Amino acid sequence: MSYPQIAVVFGIAISIIIFAISTAVYSKSSFSDQNSSKLNTFGGHTPGYPTLQTTGDVLDPTSLVINPKNAVVDPMKYLREFNYGKLSTSSNGTLIRDFTMIASDQLTKEVSPDVFYNVWTFNGTIPGPTLRATEGDTIRITLINNGSKFHSIHFHGIHPSEMDGVFEGIAPGGKFTYQFTAEPFGVFPYHCHMQPLEEHITHGLYGALIIDPEKPRASADELVMLMNGYDTDFDTENNFYTVNGIPYYYMHHPIQIDKNRLIRIYLLNMLEFDPLNNFHLHANMFNFYKTGTKLIPDEYTDIVTMNQGERGTLEFSYKYPGKYMFHAHKTEFAEKGWTGLFLVKEGTNQSINENLNVTSIRNITNYSTTDFSKTTGLVPTGGVN
Repeated sequence: MSYPQIAVVFGIAISIIIFAISTAVYSKSSFSDQNSSKLNTFGGHTPGYPTLQTTGDVLDPTSLVINPKNAVVDPMKYLREFNYGKLSTSSNGTLIRDFTMIASDQLTKEVSPDVFYNVWTFNGTIPGPTLRATEGDTIRITLINNGSKFHSIHFHGIHPSEMDGVFEGIAPGGKFTYQFTAEPFGVFPYHCHMQPLEEHITHGLYGALIIDPEKPRASADELVMLMNGYDTDFDTENNFYTVNGIPYYYMHHPIQIDKNRLIRIYLLNMLEFDPLNNFHLHANMFNFYKTGTKLIPDEYTDIVTMNQGERGTLEFSYKYPGKYMFHAHKTEFAEKGWTGLFLVKEGTNQSINENLNVTSIRNITNYSTTDFSKTTGLVPTGGVN
């Protein structure tokens, strides 16, 4: 064998040895990293924030379930639960709606099977309660801060500057009452506006305010859906994506609706760390009313994309019974929890909170919890002093 041939063979042999060694080292390192990640303890986004142990793994709870006692919310109940407040009438005849909101930042809840997260909540759930009024009503919301940090509530919509929830931070143990006229009609997010803002929103301090037009919309089966996510390993990238608080929930607990029944969804995007989110409906089209502030639809489509804080109202009905998927049309979001099913059935089951138009009870005073439950079949959450 000539010298050049020997050199080539020797070079190939050296290359093989180097490749084998580097592969072994990389494999060992990767295996070690994977094992150690299951034991890592991560802090929050803010210095001094309580630490929690988490893997950051994505778990599709096909066979696992969350203990209801540990769950951050009951997504099926949340869909159709509206808080109309405690009603009274002013001296000039204006309807007043009083709500009580309690902020907390020291709860630990299960957001997916065996994944616990330090949640910040209004009235104990993520998302917070869906508040509802009619255009022209006076809204009074008393925020009680039971947390360890300053909190506030910023409402989207029209109101005086001193009611904007930006400068009047409420200290732990304190309280503040926001008061403004409900206007205009539409669907609006509310959220804590204390700094760092992403910290307060991503941990759960947000919800929806629905203001109905004075002339009621058409009767419908009404649903509320808030799109959100969880960054469980605190690296400013979401590990889970959800609608109404728990990943995959509506895949394993389909939302039952009636064939040919008008469905109205109040959809809001409160997702942090990702600039866009969207909603796609299978085998159907919907009318989309951007911000819900018009009675004429802006678009007829099967998908809508939103920036954070954007929202709108969707209306549709299904012609055929069966299971139909809805989900984010971004693969990563869908595969990490933002996906669900509608179960369309025959029948005329209209007992499911069919749009209780607030205008139907506008002239009732001293409207008690018992009266409310008798009229609607629902039990109001919060808002009853």
